[in-house]
Amino acid sequence: MPPKARVAILETKPDTVLEDIGRTMELAEVKKYLDPKATTILKDNISWHFPFPGANTTPWQLEGTIQKLRADGYSDLVCVQNNTVVTDPKKGERLNRYLPVLDQYGVPVRYNCFADDLKWVTYKPKGKMLVLPKIYPEGITIPEFFLGKNIVHLPTVKCHIYTTTTGAMKNAFGGLLNTRRHYTHSWIHETLVDLLTIQKEIHSGLFAVKDGTTCGNGPGPRTMIPVEKNLMLASGDQVAIDAVAAKLMGFDPMKIKYIRLAHDAGLGCGDPRDIDVVGMDISNMNFKFRVGDNSASRIGDAIWFGPFKGLQNLFFHTPLVNLFVFGSYFYHDYVWYPTIGKKRTAEYTKNSQWMRLFEQYPEAVPAERKAA
Repeated sequence: MPPKARVAILETKPDTVLEDIGRTMELAEVKKYLDPKATTILKDNISWHFPFPGANTTPWQLEGTIQKLRADGYSDLVCVQNNTVVTDPKKGERLNRYLPVLDQYGVPVRYNCFADDLKWVTYKPKGKMLVLPKIYPEGITIPEFFLGKNIVHLPTVKCHIYTTTTGAMKNAFGGLLNTRRHYTHSWIHETLVDLLTIQKEIHSGLFAVKDGTTCGNGPGPRTMIPVEKNLMLASGDQVAIDAVAAKLMGFDPMKIKYIRLAHDAGLGCGDPRDIDVVGMDISNMNFKFRVGDNSASRIGDAIWFGPFKGLQNLFFHTPLVNLFVFGSYFYHDYVWYPTIGKKRTAEYTKNSQWMRLFEQYPEAVPAERKAA
């Protein structure tokens, strides 16, 4: 019998979080999954450029992961950023306070969304594809830089309006697909499975460190209710870590389509009964999260999954797509965040130990470092 998939999970606190991240990665046997001779990509998760609690990779998650990788001999690290229709990577890395961390440890940043930085090349997958060849008949393209490199995904524990939960598997969405990612939304679950198949072919190693210090309940990955849970997870199995996070949130992982499809395809383990959870007992944990909807998701549901699905070519393969891009951007940045998001963040900040830790990280690289 093959060994069970392993997911490590530990309770943590601000005073020990960097060490706890290292311990979690150790329990998850990080060195078993990453090639020590290869460059390691740190793929953080900027779901929103605003520092909304629970939405994005935390600065301590990034720092603790870097510390552990360096201690284990992974000296060649690089952070890769992407954009989305509602996120600006430059703004996001600054507001979420990644730049001083990356600067302190000498980790360079690359951008797959800037044509003068990372080149995109056509890739022909060897494994079975569910939908990507149909969505991209002219060919699947990926960043050439990703070939032959380790990748460590840095998602958070949160809900998602279109996939119920989001995590390690969804984190490849921004890294491996170009700005026409909206083409895939009607087949988002199958897309995530195809992307994991591709990742297993192109990367020398895969690992994930998932932050559950603040989790996101409700219509994520942005318009959520932040909930303090003080947890950190890690695994070399992208399916298993998403399954465990889903179970923690109160969902049945095998009823979430992308997890079940990946499990059935042998890309990882999505059945909690076959996952070895180490570090702490989570058998009685249930956050009782619910996804729900927001104004933007109701429109998306109607177009991607509902009565207007047949008109997608008109909406998304013509200049009309710019109206939807602008609408999503305007709703999130200029309607929801000023009227709800800022207040929700301020309220959470009053009592959250993690927001106090967040404030200890500077937003900008110190002037003396820039001068040097």
